[in-house]
Amino acid sequence: MSARILVPAASGILFGAGLALGGMTNPARVRGFLDVFGDWDPTLAFVMGGAVLVMAIAWRFIPKMAHPLFASGFSLPERSDLTPHLLIGAGLFGIGWGLAGLCPGPGFAILLVAPAEALVFVAALLSGMVLHRVAFDR
Repeated sequence: MSARILVPAASGILFGAGLALGGMTNPARVRGFLDVFGDWDPTLAFVMGGAVLVMAIAWRFIPKMAHPLFASGFSLPERSDLTPHLLIGAGLFGIGWGLAGLCPGPGFAILLVAPAEALVFVAALLSGMVLHRVAFDR
């Protein structure tokens, strides 16, 4: 198997393991983190802080690189404006995260551990993606 497949696969496995280890695949822990006026669980703030720290370091190296190891160029954001689609999408993401206690990464990661619990979430996620493509990608 080539490095073009092994490196992304290993990265995905490492990411999923990190999500599981950090408790991001536990919907009760996520909902506890979002319950800032009730029984707040600050644990996930450390997980997010760790991710922000790693990404802040990575952002320092990106301008010095000609291209990623396994791609011809970087896919960096080119726009910084707030569009209605972005705001609505962010709102829907937050509502779904609060209700389900999962977001896409942990939703797919938990498929391996508790497929029955994650199946409804992943099906709704994929349905929403298809619906968006049908409605807006003309």
